[in-house]
Amino acid sequence: MTQGVVAGAGAALAFGVSTLCSARASRAIGAGPTLSWVAVIGLLILLPLLAVSDAPAGLDATAVGWLALAGTGNAAGLLFAYRAVRRAKVGIVAPILSTEGAVAAVLAVIGGQVLPTAAAVALAVIAMGVVLAGIARAHPDTGRTVAAGVPWALAGAVSFGASLYATGRAGAVLPLAWAILPPRVVGGVAVAVPLALTRRLRISRAAAPLVAAAAACEVAGFALYAFGAREDIAVTAVLVSLFGAVAALLARVVFRERLSRTQLAGIATIVVGVAGLSLTGS
Repeated sequence: MTQGVVAGAGAALAFGVSTLCSARASRAIGAGPTLSWVAVIGLLILLPLLAVSDAPAGLDATAVGWLALAGTGNAAGLLFAYRAVRRAKVGIVAPILSTEGAVAAVLAVIGGQVLPTAAAVALAVIAMGVVLAGIARAHPDTGRTVAAGVPWALAGAVSFGASLYATGRAGAVLPLAWAILPPRVVGGVAVAVPLALTRRLRISRAAAPLVAAAAACEVAGFALYAFGAREDIAVTAVLVSLFGAVAALLARVVFRERLSRTQLAGIATIVVGVAGLSLTGS
């Protein structure tokens, strides 16, 4: 379980940084263009890895199905997430999105994975922390913004959860580079190409480094997740949920977003749960 814990925590950090970068980029150029550039740049990053990677030997109909679900789920999730952070604070949206790990863990259990009791308790504590971290203090002038962003964030969490589970299943039988390729391809073909053809694929000097950083972190996060999921999909997926807390803390520093006491308690609860989960795998 140690492999899953370390990889899941690393993926959470990468996804947290990616969320922050993409939030600022989407507010500058829009959700569609941000997704497009993240997908295209991510694909360019993957090409050298694909060139030196072994050809996938286990690419049967089942593996293709998992790859298709991983790609469409991630692309849709990113689009939903980018729309959400344009309408609400990162500190509100990110913890909601981070419930993707719980969605993937539930799918793993439904798929037949059995969790030790101690690990299940630790995961429940982490899930509780995620919920607390997602509770935002109400402000008179932000109610409409919060309401507008939450549905997109919830849709993103479900899409991301399905994508995480599918990536874990695909990564068990395919080289890592191939397992994390589909989201980049789907985002490029389904979003970037239509925007380019209609001359709506825009970029600004300020957004360029942000989408590049977001793309690099997305690739790194999925690679770490796929690696950890080879050992344990449920544990790795729930630890990815930490990215919500990471993004909320970074937003506090970068965007000056304030965290309520409840949110801080949620982050502390997540840390306790992760510590307990690490002990169960020692």
